[in-house]
Amino acid sequence: MIEIDYQAFVWLIYRLTATFALGVPLVLYIWSFLKKEESIIRLLSIYWKNSSLMAISMLLFTGEKEIAFISSFLSPIFMVGSVWFWIDLNEDLADYPPQKALPLTTKIWRWCLTFWGLLYISISFQTINCINLSSKKICSSWYEAPNNLHEIAKVIFKFLFGASWSQSIAGFVGLLGLIGFIIGIIQWLLIYLPKNGRVSSEI
Repeated sequence: MIEIDYQAFVWLIYRLTATFALGVPLVLYIWSFLKKEESIIRLLSIYWKNSSLMAISMLLFTGEKEIAFISSFLSPIFMVGSVWFWIDLNEDLADYPPQKALPLTTKIWRWCLTFWGLLYISISFQTINCINLSSKKICSSWYEAPNNLHEIAKVIFKFLFGASWSQSIAGFVGLLGLIGFIIGIIQWLLIYLPKNGRVSSEI
């Protein structure tokens, strides 16, 4: 019963991820472009860069790369941190009139994303040991949703390009993406952060 409950909880986490980490920010991104709200556009642009680690994790899960458990655990930390870290963007959001719909929705979404991130971290923390024990039920539950997405992606890839999209290719692309993400973080830590601090305008 505990394993069944945990599996259902993992699926709930993935559904919340699709809602608050993908669907809502996508709507906000389009909305902010239509309204030409530069601060919110910049906030969401930074968010999408950091949320790429979640997409990378899904590819790694599909390719059955056990490092996916580490990247998946870290991804909400980067995602939530990216929407709160910047002093100038926080000040810009605070300066908007409270009744203005887009900034208000963005503020609500930041808090929802934060609660989602805390929930995701608390659940995925249990999978840290899955690097060596990925056959356990508690670990295999995290592969199910990415594999379902893989089947959909495989059909789309075949239709658009007439080529196959396999688990091994997904895992390889995920590893390349992870390397690129790590290089980007190191570059940001060593070059951008010491120079500009918590100001987003130069990104």
